[in-house]
Amino acid sequence: MPRTLAIGDIHGHLDALETLAEFVSLRSDDTLVTVGDYVDRGPDSAGVIEWLIREFDEGQLVPLRGNHDIMMLDSLDVGDWEGDWKSFGGDKTLKSYRRLGFDPKKDGLPERHRRFLDSDCQKIHVTDHHFFVHANAHYDMPFDDQPDSQVYWEKWFDPPPHVSGKTMVCGHTAQKNGWPLTIGHAICIDTWVYGKTGWLTCLDVESGEVWQARESGETRSGWLDQEPDD
Repeated sequence: MPRTLAIGDIHGHLDALETLAEFVSLRSDDTLVTVGDYVDRGPDSAGVIEWLIREFDEGQLVPLRGNHDIMMLDSLDVGDWEGDWKSFGGDKTLKSYRRLGFDPKKDGLPERHRRFLDSDCQKIHVTDHHFFVHANAHYDMPFDDQPDSQVYWEKWFDPPPHVSGKTMVCGHTAQKNGWPLTIGHAICIDTWVYGKTGWLTCLDVESGEVWQARESGETRSGWLDQEPDD
C-alpha cells in the first residue's frame, strides 16, 4: 500500500536525513511530506536543500515552509546578517553555502534553492484524514484562512481538535525526549535533531510506525504510542 510519510524539522542535518531515508526504505509510491525548518543549527543546510529539490523534482516530495526558512529569506532580502537569524543558527547556514563556493551575502541563494523555498514549499498540505503544517493551526479556522503567525510561529500549547476532524501533523516545538508527541488529534514530530538527546523522525501517518536517525548514523524504530525504553 502507498504510504504517507512525514519528516520533522531537519535543521541542516543532511547525514541524519540520508540515513533516515535509507532506513525507511523509501518506495516509489510513497508520498513524503517534510514540515519545514530545513536550515540553521546543523552543519549542511545547503546540502539538505539540494536533497529536497531532487526528491521534489522526482515528484515524491510535498515540502512545507518553516519559520527558519522564512527567517533566512527575510535576512537575505534586507541584508540583516547580525540579527535574529544569525543567533538562531543562520551562521552555520551561511558557512554551508560558502563551502559550495557560494556566498549568500553577496549573491543571494542559488536560483533553484530560492525558487524551492519561495514557490515549491507549501504553507499547508491537506489529505483525506490529516493536515500538515509547520507549527500549529487555529482549531476553528478553515485551512485557507490560517494566519502565518499560527502556521509558522505558534508553539504547541495542547491544541484542540480542528473543526475539520482531521489530525494535525506538525513540527516546530522540539520534543526534547527525542520522541514524537501525540494527543490523538494532533502529532508533533520535531524531535530535536540538533540536540544532545534528539533524533530526526519519520512517521507513517496511517500506521503510526516511527523511524529515527541521528547525524552519527544511529537508528531506531518503534510505534507512535510506544516510547522507546532507551
